Formats: sequence, C-alpha cells, structure tokens
Amino acid sequence: MLDIRAIMDILPHRYPFLLVDRVLAINEDSIVALKNVTYNEPFFQGHFPGAPVFPGVLLVEAMAQAGGVLMLRDIPDRQQKLIYFTGIDRCRFRRPVVPGDQVIFEVRVLKKRSRFAVLEGVAKVDGEVVAEAQLSSAMVDRG
Repeated sequence: MLDIRAIMDILPHRYPFLLVDRVLAINEDSIVALKNVTYNEPFFQGHFPGAPVFPGVLLVEAMAQAGGVLMLRDIPDRQQKLIYFTGIDRCRFRRPVVPGDQVIFEVRVLKKRSRFAVLEGVAKVDGEVVAEAQLSSAMVDRG
C-alpha cells in the first residue's frame, strides 16, 4: 500500500492534476489505486454547474497515473523520466462519476518493453464499472 507521499515520490504530477490518492495493492504486473472524488475539485465549478460530473478524460488520466506508478516505482532514476500517452483505445464510459464517489482503478500490464507499455484499465465505483480503456505509453527522459 502506498499513501499520497509515496505516490508523489514516484509521479511528477501535483495538485490540481495529481489524481491518485492511494495505492491499495501493487505487484509486478498490476495495481489497484483509488481516487476520492470531492466537490472541492476545481473543475466541478464548470463541469457542470448544478450537476457536477467528474470529467471522463480525467478518469482516463487517473487510470494512466495509476499505471505510471506501476511503471515507474522500480526505476532508480524515475525523477529523470516522464511517461507520455501514445494511445488510448477501447475507451468506454459506463456511468457518470459524481462528488462523494470513491473510484477504484484496476490497471494491469498487457505488454511491456524497456520504454513502451500497453496497459488495460478499469475504473469502478461501488463495484460497478464506470470506465475502461487500453492505454499505450512511452517513457522518455526529462529534457
């Protein structure tokens, strides 16, 4: 299990764009992470006034960040690396995520090379799938 400080030691993201609050389980090929969705998130002011919905693109980003923790945690010089999206495939949104929800991200490695990876992610609220996607990424040196 990793708390927010350990996550911040692995990922370069910071508020308001750090979207993973805790890692519940992690092994060589998979991770389970969570995001507590609160009304205080800055995007709810405009998405949508009076009917707040967590943006789908941020669900995918949070899924990717969980994958980033998985891919970077054992890299000794990870502060010198960034992971970029290279593709998003088979992305589906099943139902809206709203303030008060706790999103659980389950991400697993489908393919992995030294600098490239393909991950499969599922986001769930109360055990129900709310989003899923296949994510491709490339690790690059910070320039």
